[in-house]
Amino acid sequence: MRYTCAAILLLAGMLAALAQPPGDPAQKGSIVSKVPPDVVKELAPTGKLRAAINLGNPVLAQGTADAPRGVTVDLARELARRAGLALEFVPFSAAGKVFEALKDGAWDVAFLAIEPVRAAEIAFTAPYVIIEGVYLVPKNSPLQTVADVDRADVRIGVIKNSAYDLFLTRTLKHAELVRGEDGVKLFLEQKLEAAAGVKQPIAAYAKKNPDVRVMDGRFMEIRQAMGTPRPREAAAAYLKTFVEEMKASGFVADALKRSNQPDAAVAPAE
Repeated sequence: MRYTCAAILLLAGMLAALAQPPGDPAQKGSIVSKVPPDVVKELAPTGKLRAAINLGNPVLAQGTADAPRGVTVDLARELARRAGLALEFVPFSAAGKVFEALKDGAWDVAFLAIEPVRAAEIAFTAPYVIIEGVYLVPKNSPLQTVADVDRADVRIGVIKNSAYDLFLTRTLKHAELVRGEDGVKLFLEQKLEAAAGVKQPIAAYAKKNPDVRVMDGRFMEIRQAMGTPRPREAAAAYLKTFVEEMKASGFVADALKRSNQPDAAVAPAE
């Protein structure tokens, strides 16, 4: 009888494993991290989990508004799965627009870079991914180092309210920021001295356009994290644990690999 019971349990486990489709992100999730009812209520007060997806950052999300994919999409799906919640993606074209939509209560969880201005209204986890902010300059620009850019005669194109806009606003002493919907477009149209942005799309643009180059070195480390509106304390505490588990289990690394983002680094444990 003991052997028969053991065989039945083993067979049940094998069938459960086979039921998980190959490559399903949930394979890296833990089955022991049940979400407490108070956390579920705070995570999704409307009864469904509304996840803001920034399609303007190709490291975090790719695809379309109707069919997004990428590491943030996988994380949102895993969170909803654990909480037993229906999931609604709320797409945005830029991180600044995600933050602006907070005042309208448009989302429950978001994936944004940690910044003091945002942290006043959003409870952030530790970062799950680290990416770099770099400068794009004309090929023959006299600017050679990151330090060279902070001069009174330098204008830098940035996406308004992006993480690097907020960072450079705090840290630059002399250079002028020119803000708009597309920092590279401003750089080209207004013949600016530089454009600032996320390394991956900036490097991809430079590769196709020989008249520009990516400056060596980074001007900032962009620490991408999950966040929920304050003061959802129970939800924020759970998200912190969730992110650490997703990093430690290999879930984040696998999601980055699936979305072809080899240059993005999984953030260290905190």
